[in-house]
Amino acid sequence: MKYVQSTLDKIEKVVEEAGYVIRYERGTFQSGYCILQQKKVVVLNKFLQTEGRINTLIDLMPQLEVNIDALTHESQKVYEDVMTQKEEK
Repeated sequence: MKYVQSTLDKIEKVVEEAGYVIRYERGTFQSGYCILQQKKVVVLNKFLQTEGRINTLIDLMPQLEVNIDALTHESQKVYEDVMTQKEEK
């Protein structure tokens, strides 16, 4: 997976299609992110560069409640790629 803006956009789209809102804020994040499950909000450290944002979203993806059937075909493929990559680590 390439660490470019288009990859970040695709991963963000998966999270948004799963019903979550992504916000970039500053704060004291131990891991670079915070998930508010009840409100379906993902808060990422706004000071992360593109590579850091992609890695952070990949790390938190398994923690999200994602209905694969609600995703578009392209997003399903991205989601499966991310989950496969996560399992290989």
